[in-house]
Amino acid sequence: MRTLKLHFPDEALPTLETFLKQTKEARVFRRAQAVREVVKGHRLQTVSDTLHFTYSALRKWVHRFAHQGVQGLADRPRPGRPPKVTCALAHHLDRLVDQDPLQHGSNHSQWSCQELATVLARQTGVQLSRESVHDVLKKKTSATAVPRGGSIPSPLTSPLPRSNLPP
Repeated sequence: MRTLKLHFPDEALPTLETFLKQTKEARVFRRAQAVREVVKGHRLQTVSDTLHFTYSALRKWVHRFAHQGVQGLADRPRPGRPPKVTCALAHHLDRLVDQDPLQHGSNHSQWSCQELATVLARQTGVQLSRESVHDVLKKKTSATAVPRGGSIPSPLTSPLPRSNLPP
């Protein structure tokens, strides 16, 4: 393996430290962590083995950082159709789940994925399938199981656990 012949400016490390505190994307965060270790003087092979990057991928990110700064660590546009569920739409869905379905004209006290999709379409104009709503909720609440196509308990109407019931 060839030695890395890049020299980083003195402000490279503080720039990466600041960037790590500000970034919210996990993939970009991991790249910045790995590049930071290389800037600190660790060998590419050691960092790639430790952080589970391929050597070539880490080398690419280090070169991009050297030539473009922290902007070089961001994802480049990918070909294909952009995702229908944006971050803002997922946040809107999160807020909607926390509301009582009865306030939105539902006949039931618990949300179903289909009802969430219908209300979301009415409020935002974006048509999502029941499965897409389910997938968004599943990603958000991996600890809380959401039945496939089933209903999601409303926080206002969820029954108390049996251990909390009076004797």
